[in-house]
Amino acid sequence: MPPTPRTLGRALVSLAAVVLLAVLGWAAPASADHVLPPGIPSTSAAQSQLNSLTVAPKGPQSGYDRSLFPHWADVQGNCSARQVVLLRDGHDVVTDSRCQPTSGSWWSSFDSTWVYDEPSQISVDHMVPLSEAWKTGARYWSTSQRRDFANDVDSPQLWLATPSSNSSKGDDDPSEWMPPNTAVHCDYVKAWVNVKYRYDLTVTHAERSAIQSTIDDRC
Repeated sequence: MPPTPRTLGRALVSLAAVVLLAVLGWAAPASADHVLPPGIPSTSAAQSQLNSLTVAPKGPQSGYDRSLFPHWADVQGNCSARQVVLLRDGHDVVTDSRCQPTSGSWWSSFDSTWVYDEPSQISVDHMVPLSEAWKTGARYWSTSQRRDFANDVDSPQLWLATPSSNSSKGDDDPSEWMPPNTAVHCDYVKAWVNVKYRYDLTVTHAERSAIQSTIDDRC
């Protein structure tokens, strides 16, 4: 007996679901697969670190240049800091003999966006931007200290981000910009505080107030 329209309709829906899962299943990793940088402190530790930071106005931008922070230096063999972060926080990452990722998937927590198999389409963002660091203490550092800061793969200083979210952030502090993905706000400010604490950088009154409000409301 040929299938009735109702039976045929159910069969087509089931087949469509199977095909959709086969095509899209790989494109929607579970939230548990989202990877954040290492070293993000607990809320209580971040609060203690925030309380210990020196509050002061930002210094001048004059004299700043990105080249004063030699970034994407090799940090593990012939692997640059950028390459290490792409491998560290990515999923199913394949690299060539020069440590360059050729495929994989990467999650930008700033805007909760996945990037697939196009490593050139994912940025590695400095949590505390280089120019922000310059204005809050790094202008007094040696080149070696600034290189360490710009390539720190062991702290929450380097984050995966889509180019658009990275550009939107610019060199703003948390009183001027926060990620559009509100779910990451707590981890974002805790990471910001930890980096400033690790490197003895100052915060402004507005910056500290914005961070405190986020800890109170989001953590």
